[in-house]
Amino acid sequence: MKSLQILGPGCPKCHKLQENTETAAKELGIACQVVKVSDIKDIIGFGVMMTPALVVDGEVKVAGKVPSVEELKHLLA
Repeated sequence: MKSLQILGPGCPKCHKLQENTETAAKELGIACQVVKVSDIKDIIGFGVMMTPALVVDGEVKVAGKVPSVEELKHLLA
């Protein structure tokens, strides 16, 4: 099971990233757990300075933008 973390304060872009990530994982048939991380100290702990960001299994894959569902499929596969 993949661990997916959405880093961000809860802005509309953060919600869109979470929605796109969940859609991409579902379309790929990937079992995953999506966790929202909004504490700024935790976000900085990943070295992220621009949100939203996506962390896959502990590795930051995207920061500062909202990729499309298709782009996310490539990151998750």
